[in-house]
Amino acid sequence: MKSRLFGQRQRKFEPIPRAVPAGTRIYAVGDIHGSLVPLRLLRDAIREHANAHPIERKCLIYLGDYIDRGFDSRAVIDLLINEPLSGFEHVFLKGNHEEGMLRFLADGSNALFWVAYGGIATMFSYGVKPPDPATDEDEVIRARKELATKLPPAHLDFLARLEPYRIEGDYLFVHAGIRPGVPIEDQREEDLLWIREDFLRSSQEFGKCVVHGHSITRQPDFQPNRIGIDTGAFASGTLTCLVLEGTKQDLLAT
Repeated sequence: MKSRLFGQRQRKFEPIPRAVPAGTRIYAVGDIHGSLVPLRLLRDAIREHANAHPIERKCLIYLGDYIDRGFDSRAVIDLLINEPLSGFEHVFLKGNHEEGMLRFLADGSNALFWVAYGGIATMFSYGVKPPDPATDEDEVIRARKELATKLPPAHLDFLARLEPYRIEGDYLFVHAGIRPGVPIEDQREEDLLWIREDFLRSSQEFGKCVVHGHSITRQPDFQPNRIGIDTGAFASGTLTCLVLEGTKQDLLAT
């Protein structure tokens, strides 16, 4: 029988204690968007924190949007693939910007949107000239072929294997959020990657505390039913990590 944890009626509620599994510490990292320097700095801080506080299991969860907007998108993916932090379990979630890149590679139907939404920076990072104009079919075909040729197979495999969400104890980790009133197993990928106001404004108890990125705030956004940690690293230089152990909630940031 399917769990209905995510299908309860919306209501006001008091915060309830949340916990991750015993012997586990979660490090959840917000949207990177091609910001290599903040990513390196935050990884150093995570490594130092973990060394200072040994624990049986260390799980590093990235909430998606590794690419676009910042001009080091290729270098970010290179780092994540080739330099994993030793002793950590790594979980890579899918963001809407990765979905945009995959769709551009597949058929180019979103060319105008993806270029305007940050894809131009990603193409430059791979040495690809963006389609100019993005409404020109021949230019789109040329850019797609060039990106497909210059995209390392390991990068395409990384993008294809990204997870939609991850549950750890009383927390659900996802890129954008979830559709209120819908069980997690019935959520549409479109909502997991793109939802905003319907999720952000909901006072529903989702059954799990949802840790998400996607919606930028100046400071991490702690609400009774969710925690937002997209602090706009590509513009602010502040990349945020939520640290969860037992019932404790801490932060690391650049």
